[in-house]
Amino acid sequence: MAHTYILIDFGADEEKAQQARHKLEGWKQAFRLDKKLQVKFERDENDTPKAAGSAEETEETAKPKSKSNAKSKSDSADEAAVNNGNITLLVRLYFSAHEKLSEQRSLDRILSDDLFKGSDPKIVRESDKDFPDVNKQFEALG
Repeated sequence: MAHTYILIDFGADEEKAQQARHKLEGWKQAFRLDKKLQVKFERDENDTPKAAGSAEETEETAKPKSKSNAKSKSDSADEAAVNNGNITLLVRLYFSAHEKLSEQRSLDRILSDDLFKGSDPKIVRESDKDFPDVNKQFEALG
């Protein structure tokens, strides 16, 4: 079976990354690509203290909900998105040798979508020199 990886860098835009994941999951269900299309996130976190932010979130969830808490939660979510660092979406296409047309159609569908165009996706095939590194990276995210 041939592997093809697509690396899509969203920077710090968590919302766009989640929209992309949702769209890929929809295609996965619609075209019955259960094992053939797999998606994983890689987040490079900054050196900012993440534990303080998570402690604030747990305190806020323990308090009763009010309008002020709802506003502060959205503010802390925005700050968390800024502090997340780079978000990379790794997509693995896993088609057998006789499914070359299906693989190409899936690849074209992903690359032609507006969500993925602006993020400059990188395609890594089995014949590329970067393939073993990307394969290890994908498996490590397990």
